[in-house]
Amino acid sequence: MTFQQTLVDKNEVIMESAHEQIHHAETGKYAIQMIFSGSADYTIANRELTLYSGNFIFLNQDTSYSRKIDSSVKVDSMSVLFDPGFVMDFEYARTAKATQLLDEPVSGISKAPVFVESIYPLEGDMKFNLLNLKKHIEKGSKDNLLLNTYLEHCLLNYYALYDAEVTNRAASLNFLNRSTKSEILRRLNIARDYIISNYNKNLGLEEIARIACLSVNHFLRTFKQAYHQSPHQFLTSIRLRQAKYFLRNTDYPVNEIVDIVGFECPSSFIRLFRNSFQVTPGQYR
Repeated sequence: MTFQQTLVDKNEVIMESAHEQIHHAETGKYAIQMIFSGSADYTIANRELTLYSGNFIFLNQDTSYSRKIDSSVKVDSMSVLFDPGFVMDFEYARTAKATQLLDEPVSGISKAPVFVESIYPLEGDMKFNLLNLKKHIEKGSKDNLLLNTYLEHCLLNYYALYDAEVTNRAASLNFLNRSTKSEILRRLNIARDYIISNYNKNLGLEEIARIACLSVNHFLRTFKQAYHQSPHQFLTSIRLRQAKYFLRNTDYPVNEIVDIVGFECPSSFIRLFRNSFQVTPGQYR
């Protein structure tokens, strides 16, 4: 097991590589946790989640969780831990009026923000920024100004993603009451994370709706309103994304990858892959 921890003022960046590990986290900091290879099992309150390579999860400062790694493949992970004061200052700078920022530049906000905790794909600007942060940490950079800039960009990227995946999706739900929208989206996020964590299993619609504490019909209707696709279409997209990872990073035969990601028929997998990415699995590899 390798372990590297870098302090950036009161923030931390932790990089680990292990086949086996049990980690009981202490609360107190916001956390972006990501997996670059393999997978890790999380227990968050009464939720059991699996974080796979190419994904990250955001956790609030008061969230207590445990993480377990038990893998034949070495699991590489990185955790970015934000001091609450850093996040509150970022929130203040983001939301306060310009005149207020000029008159009270360091006033901050009195209440720490609380986010809907969920699994997100590690892609786009978020991936670019985190990989660059990882590169500078691995090189042993002690330039706190540079590292703090990357940490601020991490929050910028996350807020943009949060607006797209949570705030805007809640607004798209056909309910008048704001608290109802927030509660429905919270339940849909639980179901969505369950699908991502168990994408390679034979999932049933009733099972997923039960996880969300919604009736099957209510779950189907609201999921499509929020994510603009059915749960089955979402599951298929997750399987195809994971198939791309295995094609790019392993030597597994295509037929074996089909089984690993949960597809039953190689021919339908190849057709879906080609329709989604305009290349065959073999051409992509």
